[in-house]
Amino acid sequence: MRPSGLKIASVLLLGIFAISFGSILVRLALAASGDRSLAFSLVMSAGRMGLAALLLLPSWRRPLASRRGVPHAVAAGASLALHFALWITSLSYTSVAASTALVTTNPVWVTLFGWLLLREAPSGLTLLGIAVALLGGLLIGLGDAQGGGGANPLLGDLLALLGAVAASLYFLLGREAQRRGLSILEYVRIAYTTAALLLLPLPYLFGGGYGGYPLVVYGYILLMALLPQLVGHTSFNWATRHIPPVLVTLAILFEPVGASLLAFLLFGELPGVQVLLGALVLLIGVGMAVVGARR
Repeated sequence: MRPSGLKIASVLLLGIFAISFGSILVRLALAASGDRSLAFSLVMSAGRMGLAALLLLPSWRRPLASRRGVPHAVAAGASLALHFALWITSLSYTSVAASTALVTTNPVWVTLFGWLLLREAPSGLTLLGIAVALLGGLLIGLGDAQGGGGANPLLGDLLALLGAVAASLYFLLGREAQRRGLSILEYVRIAYTTAALLLLPLPYLFGGGYGGYPLVVYGYILLMALLPQLVGHTSFNWATRHIPPVLVTLAILFEPVGASLLAFLLFGELPGVQVLLGALVLLIGVGMAVVGARR
């Protein structure tokens, strides 16, 4: 039975609140460790997913009701691993506002993948919205580069954008896995475990490891697993089973607002005018794309 609209909206609101802490916790961990290397970004990504998978370990005692959705859940987990490797690394190079604005362009990519893979042709308004959103992304990149939004803003912005593409595949595959018989708990335990197994060896390949950091760093990584992952992502994955993924990704557009507000309160990080303008144009474009998709 389909849940009520109020229940779906409440779960989405909870998810938005939880994921707004994602970029903030990454920044706090970066500051506490003093390490902005690729290896440490991968430590955070793998630690977040590894702890989330570990917390879900008791659920493996129950056998799967259906195996038809397992390949899609595994593929979703691989996409999720790629998403975190790209997005968390982006926060070492660009601002919270730019990274979260670019990584939440999911509705654009969900629409494009629906067109290319599922033959769901978008409307003219959707295509116009995609063009406007891409213009907004360009303004963010240029504004960040001029305003010094990080160590290498253009690289960070590109990583965040690629992270959005990976996340879009993750949401689409997750919906399909649940449609093929997996419950939300069965789906997330497979997807999160797959992502963790793929990410855990990577820090060693780039000259890093999991030891030697201040204790508070591990606390921040645990909070990443609890809040944005287990609460935030699981809320959105549950919602994709009941409403179109493009509407779920529309709700995620509120993440940059929450994350930027938290970044201002905690770090005094105020983006430049061009970055804010670009974020506004981007969000307008994504909104147009979503409205066009609904029509």
